[in-house]
Amino acid sequence: MKIIKVAQEWLGACSGCEIAMLNMGEKFFDLLKKIEMVHMPLLFDHKTFDEFQDAEIEISIVSGCVISEEHLHLLKKIREKSQKLCALGTCATHGGIPSLLNSWSTDAALKEIFSSNSKKDHLTFPNKDLSGFLDRVYALDEFVEVDILLPGCPPRPSLIREFLSKLIKGDFPSLPNKSVCDTCPTLRFGKGRKGIIKRAMENPEYDPNEPIEKMHCFLEQGYLCMGPVTLAGCAFYDAPPCIKARTPCRGCYGPVYSDGNQMLEMMNALASVGIEWKTIIDRRSLLRFSGAHGLLRPYPGSK
Repeated sequence: MKIIKVAQEWLGACSGCEIAMLNMGEKFFDLLKKIEMVHMPLLFDHKTFDEFQDAEIEISIVSGCVISEEHLHLLKKIREKSQKLCALGTCATHGGIPSLLNSWSTDAALKEIFSSNSKKDHLTFPNKDLSGFLDRVYALDEFVEVDILLPGCPPRPSLIREFLSKLIKGDFPSLPNKSVCDTCPTLRFGKGRKGIIKRAMENPEYDPNEPIEKMHCFLEQGYLCMGPVTLAGCAFYDAPPCIKARTPCRGCYGPVYSDGNQMLEMMNALASVGIEWKTIIDRRSLLRFSGAHGLLRPYPGSK
């Protein structure tokens, strides 16, 4: 049996995707029988791809967004040495939470982050021997060709295992173009309760003694649920876990289609159930997982 060389690298990431990989548990060891993991900063002493010298990698898995010159350098080097490149997690596929930074210029964001409310002088950004920032937060495919997209914040361990198993066999796995709503078991009646969007302080209506199949749709109850405009990666095998926990979908798998715009699509979804979309205080927050690809931009007049 041929052993496949696999490398994993993180860029602008929180390590959640890597932890999800390890959360496969013993099944991760089953995968290790079929692959040679030659680079993974979470596990190995060489912390970046620059320190790794292998002729060619068959599969590279990259998590995190691209926000610095170092990230871009590593990404291009990984792409050059890899036969297949998999973007792991919504930060890599759509910018993720870090792409909320795109609502401001990089200079304005850094000035705000490294400022102080004390009487002392403003803190300065520590730039000695550090990589420079790019003008905004980017997804991987804005710079290089990406063969496989696996969004999620983070992707479910079972889904990562399935994708890796198919990649090892030479396949190009992908998620079906289904929304969370397509897999949601709650009851829908085709119309909602007209009015303003409800705040999270008000509990949705449901009987805790009854199964989720007896509960009325969150959106039709007036709650902001991103299910209609979110890819059903979390619900690939069963009901969406957030919905099962009686919590509205937050949109972490990104748009149903890779070039979708969750904010515009959600405006249409709200209108379809009679909810006044203007009651959403910050509509840009609907892109909190998918603000790359130029979808989130600095506010007009901001510096």
